[in-house]
Amino acid sequence: MSPDAIVIRRCQGLDELRACIALQKEIWNFTDAELVPLRMFVVAEKVGGQVMGAFDGTEMVGFALSVPGTRSGHVYLHSHMLAVRKEHRNGGLGRGLKLLQREDALARGIELIEWTFDPLEIKNSYLNLEKLGAITRRYNINQYGITSSPLQGGLPSDRLIAEWWLKSRRVETLLATGKNPSFSSQAAIEVPAQIYEWKAVVETRSKAQQVQERNREQFLRGFAGGLAVLGYERDSEGNGKFLLGNWDEKWSYASQE
Repeated sequence: MSPDAIVIRRCQGLDELRACIALQKEIWNFTDAELVPLRMFVVAEKVGGQVMGAFDGTEMVGFALSVPGTRSGHVYLHSHMLAVRKEHRNGGLGRGLKLLQREDALARGIELIEWTFDPLEIKNSYLNLEKLGAITRRYNINQYGITSSPLQGGLPSDRLIAEWWLKSRRVETLLATGKNPSFSSQAAIEVPAQIYEWKAVVETRSKAQQVQERNREQFLRGFAGGLAVLGYERDSEGNGKFLLGNWDEKWSYASQE
């Protein structure tokens, strides 16, 4: 089917939730011990979270899972997983799932959705920052420990925390015009396109780890100085670059744990 024929909606019933488990295993290749289990998908629906699915006919080709959280007395959503089957990527499905999450959250009076993402993943970083309008100003070192997913390449699971302020001028401008508001870049942090090859082979994994450790220091230093990641660039060779600056909006739930 064409991308236009794919339907994005809330998942319905246990069979569709089981399809999320199967797709999760297919994409990340986790061991069974690290899979988010069916019960958590069921609970997420029951307690105010979200399980959104993308369907090509009756076949699930993507899903998004979020759970509710609180910080400083404010309710927000933590989007724990976004999955799109390999052959359906680069067609806007991931963004479509996130926009449905936004629509549902706003209908319930929720203004913030957060999630973590790997700063070494170039395409995902571009989606989060340039296509959705998230910002990031927090960095967690080895958040999930060393995972069984080959995508992690045996490296520490360092994560940036995306803050998606749903009613911010930044997000509303992006959705209306296709571009984020301009800002003055104060620092840049680079990710080489070869990072995936380096992670995949034991003999070159140390190169990937050197990039991770170098960038970790730069993120922590920039965030300690009050900067936020506000942009992301990709060049013709596939290299990525985070752009940091001063965010001129005051959206915050105070506690930054």
